[in-house]
Amino acid sequence: MSSERILEVKNLNVSFNTYAGVSQAVRGVDFYLNKGETLAIVGESGCGKTVTSKAIMGLLPTPQSIIDKKVSEINFNGKNLLDLNENEMSKVRGRQISMIFQDPMTSLNPTMKIGDQIAESIVIHDKKSLREAREQALEMLELVKIPNAKQRLNQYPFEFSGGMRQRAMIAIALACNPQVLIADEPTTALDVTIQAQIMDLIGTLQKKLNTGVILVTHDLGVVASVADRIQVMYAGKVVERGTVDEIFYNPKHPYTLALLRSVPKLSTNNKEELYSLTGTPPDLINPPVGCPFAARCEYGMEVCRVKFPQTNVFSSTQECSCWLHDSRADKTGIPEILLKGDSNVK
Repeated sequence: MSSERILEVKNLNVSFNTYAGVSQAVRGVDFYLNKGETLAIVGESGCGKTVTSKAIMGLLPTPQSIIDKKVSEINFNGKNLLDLNENEMSKVRGRQISMIFQDPMTSLNPTMKIGDQIAESIVIHDKKSLREAREQALEMLELVKIPNAKQRLNQYPFEFSGGMRQRAMIAIALACNPQVLIADEPTTALDVTIQAQIMDLIGTLQKKLNTGVILVTHDLGVVASVADRIQVMYAGKVVERGTVDEIFYNPKHPYTLALLRSVPKLSTNNKEELYSLTGTPPDLINPPVGCPFAARCEYGMEVCRVKFPQTNVFSSTQECSCWLHDSRADKTGIPEILLKGDSNVK
């Protein structure tokens, strides 16, 4: 993994016009990605993960979506992608930044053969002939370990299994050797065995191509063995970030702890009740002024509801926004794992 920074998102704010009002889907999100690194963005449905990813790709629907370009920046190789027009963005999308979409069955064109769909981006971005592009498409199918690749090249998406369609999506995304790969829930609706194969495949190709990967998922179990850093999102905000070891063994935010507790463990007694996070996320048309997790947090205080917490820094890689780490907070009844270690307020 390189320390060369290839992507940096600063103060990203994205809203949507809805029939009920303006929904503030992403609120002040910051993060960066290094070359060859895997950054996992984790959180439950509706937290803003996919909206953040599509904002990077320039794929948000218009005119419903609103990106506050006065304060937001998406810097890629020294360029702010938000300043590019559609023609300039189309040269970046697919060539330098690619995306594996959540549902391959709806993302693949059902009327086109798989080989033609892979070759299409190669012809457009690499300016190769259709014959050369199809030869490269065959190599990509072999690279993602689809059996009988020569035969599969001329088949349609409905002739592929779920796992094979996901592999075909990976082949399309990596066809032009992008610097950044965004994988949006790449293992959704796949069984556990195929999930492991897909994640292993992404990891192997990343090392081979030295691609930076943003892995978007709600499942912490998926990222445990593949991510370098994790950032946890809730209600459009990043509430905690850190390395994999810090998040799994030393979480600092109650929401992160709740996500970890929700994952079944091999050591769990089969008669033990699985932890479930109660309540629902807040309405982002009228987002709370304080901590967005306050209404569902079993350790919440009055201040949590009226003022958003400052950022607490625990190491050069780990920080979280939570009032529990303020020196004035009542620590009674708070799990030791949340309080372990000193913090500095930023």
